[in-house]
Amino acid sequence: MPTTRRKRSPSHSRRRPAKKRWSAEVTAHSNALDLDRSVFTWKDPRRIARSLKHSADRSRRRKSDPYRSAMSMLTFYVNRAGKNLGARQRGVLERAKGELRRLYKRPA
Repeated sequence: MPTTRRKRSPSHSRRRPAKKRWSAEVTAHSNALDLDRSVFTWKDPRRIARSLKHSADRSRRRKSDPYRSAMSMLTFYVNRAGKNLGARQRGVLERAKGELRRLYKRPA
């Protein structure tokens, strides 16, 4: 009597061992900016923007101007968080972008 083999579905195929996510490493240990702890989880967009501005202005390791470094780090976090970022916190971070533009006197 022949035995039949069950086909594995793609979701049950062999999984690679979990690696540390490089994006989490960048967010936690940015080489360009010394960020305050958990800055992206704060609820006040103005406070987030002021903290990023302070970090960018103070840093000597960044490659571009302070505004660009701060905005890049904020955008990077929002993009990498993806679906895991709740709508409320995404809104806070989007408003923080506006605050950052205002602090650096950039057009919206």
